Amino acid sequence: MVKERKTELVEGFRHSVPYINTHRGKTFVIMLGGETIEHENFSSIVNDIGLLHSLGIRLVVVYGARPQIDANLAAHHHEPLYHKNIRVTDAKTLELVKQAAGTLQLDITASLSMSLNNTPLQGAHINVVSGNFIIAQPLGVDDGVDYCHSGRIRRIDEDAIHRQLDSGAIVLMGPVAVSVTGESFNLTSEEIATQLAIKLKAEKMIGFCSSQGVTNDDGDIVSELFPNEAQARVEAQEEKGDYNSGTVRFLRGAVKACRSGVRRCHLISYQEDGALLQELFSRDGIGTQIVMESAEQIRRATINDIGGILELIRPLEQQGILVRRSREQLEMEIDKFTIIQRDNTTIACAALYPFPEEKIGEMACVAVHPDYRSSSRGEVLLERIAAQAKQSGLSKLFVLTTRSIHWFQERGFTPVDIDLLPESKKQLYNYQRKSKVLMPHLKCAHRHTATDGDARGSPQCKPALVLLLACVGSVKSTPHGRTPIPAIYVPSSPT
Repeated sequence: MVKERKTELVEGFRHSVPYINTHRGKTFVIMLGGETIEHENFSSIVNDIGLLHSLGIRLVVVYGARPQIDANLAAHHHEPLYHKNIRVTDAKTLELVKQAAGTLQLDITASLSMSLNNTPLQGAHINVVSGNFIIAQPLGVDDGVDYCHSGRIRRIDEDAIHRQLDSGAIVLMGPVAVSVTGESFNLTSEEIATQLAIKLKAEKMIGFCSSQGVTNDDGDIVSELFPNEAQARVEAQEEKGDYNSGTVRFLRGAVKACRSGVRRCHLISYQEDGALLQELFSRDGIGTQIVMESAEQIRRATINDIGGILELIRPLEQQGILVRRSREQLEMEIDKFTIIQRDNTTIACAALYPFPEEKIGEMACVAVHPDYRSSSRGEVLLERIAAQAKQSGLSKLFVLTTRSIHWFQERGFTPVDIDLLPESKKQLYNYQRKSKVLMPHLKCAHRHTATDGDARGSPQCKPALVLLLACVGSVKSTPHGRTPIPAIYVPSSPT
C-alpha cells in the first residue's frame, strides 16, 4: 500500500509547535454564548477545547444562555423585561433562568467528558468542576426599576479556582451565582468571563460570534485592534441599537480585560470548524484579537536577528532574486537592517546603505515573507527607511531592482541614469544583471518622525506623496494592506 504524504500537515505541525510550548501552563478563559451552544458546530468546539486541555492549557469555560432563556420564557408565555438593555429577572424569570442554565451545565459537562473519544487520546479523563466560586450581589433599583434577581459580581474566590486548575480540572461557570444570603442571581456571561480573566491573570480571553471577527469597511477581517479601537467599534454598534450581539458583548468585556492586564482577547466564529485551533496555533490566526501591544513590531535589527533574516532571504537568493549574503557579511552589516517581526518571526526586512558624501542612500535587500506580500509591509518598510535616510541627513534615496520596477514606480520612484549613482556604487554596478536604477527625492521635512514599535498601518499613499516619504509617521497603517508586495531585489554589493 502506498501511503499518502501530506506536506501541509508537516508544515502545519512545525508552525504550531512554538505555540504549543508557549501556551502550555497558561490560563485561558473561554466564553461560550448561548448562540454558540445552539450551533451545529458546537460539538467540534467542545472537542477542540478538550484538545487544548490535553496540551496542558489551564481552562476556565464560561457559558451564557440568553437564547435558551428567551425560548424558555416564550414557552411559558412569560414576557421578557429589559431596562437599559439589562434583563430584569423577576422570581418567575429566575426559575426559568436556573432551569436553562442547569440543563446547559449538564450538557456541556457531558460533552467535555467525552470530547476525547474517537481520538488517539481516548481513555484520557477530563474532570469538569463547577462550584460557588463567584459570590453575587443584586443590581438593585435604577430609575425606579427593580432589577430583582439580576445581579453582578461581588467577589471571586480565585484561590479556589487556581486549586482546581492546578489539579488538572476544567472549571465550568454558568450565568447563575449565589449571594452571601443564599439568594440566586442572574449574571451576564461577559461580566463573568471578563472578571475571571482579570482576577486569574489569564493569558487570553476567547469569545465566539457569528462572524469570523471584526470587519473593516471593505468587509475584510481586522486581525488586531487596540482597546480604544475596539471601544469605538462598540460605541458605533450601540448607536445603531446593537447592545447585545455576541460581538458587542465580547468586545465590551475585552476592552476592560486588556486594560486590566489580560494580554490578548480573541474573537472568532462559532460557525468555522477548527477556528479555535487556527486562532491559537498559527502566526496570523483566523479572527480578531484585542491587544494592548501589537503582535507585530518594526525595529532595527540586532545580531540576534541574523538567523531570521537569513531564513527570509535564502529562498530569494536561491531563485536569483537576491544576491547571496553570507552570515559573516550580515554580521558586519546588521546595523543597517530594519526588520518587521510577528510573534518573534521575521516577516520582512530592508537595509539602508548611506553614502554621506553625496547625501544619498541606497534602500537594499528588501524582502517580504510570501504569506505577507498582499499587505502593506513593503510600504511600511519603505516609509521607515526613508525616515532613517532623512534623520541621517540624506537628501536622496535610490534602489536597484530587476523584478520590482512597477512596484516602486507606483510609489513615486522614477527610472534614472546609472550616472546618478554615487561614484563608488557606479564602479560596482553589474552590467550583466542590468538592474534598473530608480530614485525619488526626499522632499519636505515633516514634524513627525518614525520610531521603532508598532508595524501596523496602511500608508494611504498617493504615488507622488509616498515618495517621500516625507510624511513618514503621519499616517498609521494596518497590516491588511492594499497592493500585493513582490519580493524585492536591491543589491548592496556587486554580483
